[in-house]
Amino acid sequence: MTSYRIAEAARLLGVSDDTVRRWIDQGTLSVTGDSPTRVPGDALAEHAVRLAEAPQADPDLLSSARNRFTGLVTRVQIDGVMAQVDIQSGPHRVVSLLSAEAARQLDLKPGSLASAVIKATNVIVETPKEHA
Repeated sequence: MTSYRIAEAARLLGVSDDTVRRWIDQGTLSVTGDSPTRVPGDALAEHAVRLAEAPQADPDLLSSARNRFTGLVTRVQIDGVMAQVDIQSGPHRVVSLLSAEAARQLDLKPGSLASAVIKATNVIVETPKEHA
């Protein structure tokens, strides 16, 4: 069974180590009983799903997209008719290319709160190599 150290679990969930420890103390997140403390991979995955299912900012909005990364805009580069916007969402950096007009209408600036909503038809899955 795959398990993760507290720092790894925190990084994967995009929260602090202290938040993971608090969830463990509250019984929200289970541990393996190993020393140092480890979180079972299946429990971490279930918790990640529960976090993702938390109510969105706009409960009246329905969307077919299942991948929403809310975070802070870290960079806006406008060049002619196009703009590049970088969003840091926890450990994830999302880069979007959109029209300069849209970037201006959304008033995107470093420090702005924004969500990148992704509907993908092609997703690549990777796993780390196992060392024998």
